[in-house]
Amino acid sequence: MNTHDDLFHDLPRPWNRILPYISALVVWGMLFGTIWLLRSFFLLLFLTFVFSYIQERGVRRLAGRIHARIPRVILVSLLLWSTLTAVGIFLVPQVKTQATLFTGQFRSYLVRVDEEIASLITKYPILGQILPDAPENGMTHAGGDKKNGHNNSASATMLQRLFGFGEQDGAKNLNQAITTLSNIGGKVATIASSFLLALLFSFLIVLDLPDLAAKVRDLENTRLRFIYLSVADNIREFSLVLGRALEAQLIIAIANSALTAIGISILGLGQHVAFLSVIVFLCSFLPVIGVFISSAPICLVALQVSGLQTMLLAILLIIFIHIIEGYILNPRIYGSYMRINSVIVLIILTIAGKLFNFWGLLLGVPVCTYVFGYAIRFTSEKKAALEQEE
Repeated sequence: MNTHDDLFHDLPRPWNRILPYISALVVWGMLFGTIWLLRSFFLLLFLTFVFSYIQERGVRRLAGRIHARIPRVILVSLLLWSTLTAVGIFLVPQVKTQATLFTGQFRSYLVRVDEEIASLITKYPILGQILPDAPENGMTHAGGDKKNGHNNSASATMLQRLFGFGEQDGAKNLNQAITTLSNIGGKVATIASSFLLALLFSFLIVLDLPDLAAKVRDLENTRLRFIYLSVADNIREFSLVLGRALEAQLIIAIANSALTAIGISILGLGQHVAFLSVIVFLCSFLPVIGVFISSAPICLVALQVSGLQTMLLAILLIIFIHIIEGYILNPRIYGSYMRINSVIVLIILTIAGKLFNFWGLLLGVPVCTYVFGYAIRFTSEKKAALEQEE
């Protein structure tokens, strides 16, 4: 196969050494510039990729039983659409109702947390030195006064510091975050439209994938050959790595959600099971930090509904589930090239989250896994790594 460097092989030195790098920089700059221009459609593009990958994997797995490609594509697409439709009909209304209830009672959850903190300080005064912002003498000020919002609330102060709201206007930012959660239903229409369009686009892409792939490969015989040779292999490899990472994390997310739903029901929190399980499912795609985000509403609900003892049992449940994930699911589902040190994960999440917000948290680890596990390796090592992940 021709390589990108072959285009400049006949040029005199030093141009045959310099121009390949200049050409690659220009091509990749154009690619990232195009992605930046399409950033408002990134959710649609991402969902289209995810649905296309899921359907194509299903189509390939059915190749030994159904030889004709079109019936396979239709069957897999119907299964995917049926699953999403069932989730939309039976689960979404419950999640919306329970999410509205949770956000509406969020301030009362903080009140209960402050009451428990005040009670513990009364029994163990040393905690008052560890938590200087905690309510004193058994008095709770969760939610603050009407003028200052969340001021003088130990729980709100901890949330402000935990999520970066520790600046001068921290209480105002926290109030805005709660308001945003309360109004999240207003974005449902936008997300739903992206889902529907992504399903349609992914079906059309998978249905015509062999012809599309042939037309893309044919770019090697056109004036755009230098672009094709610069990015084609890298995009293909990154798509495979990202797809496998998301597929593995999807299996883990489903397992975490199922175990959480069972545990929550056993703890007597069944009236919140849909909302809390969906939170766990979504946060399972955020390495490390997702555990803390999904644990917070579970602990708050457990404390409000059944008290401190149930909250401690909920914490034990969360620890048990993530022990199963870390020592049983991850080693079996992820290949060796897909695992990455936890300290490095935290560094990646910190940097990517600051630079790209939610998308950085979601895609930071897969991107870095591809860069350090595949992109910087020699061709033979990349091929061996990709074959190992199959």
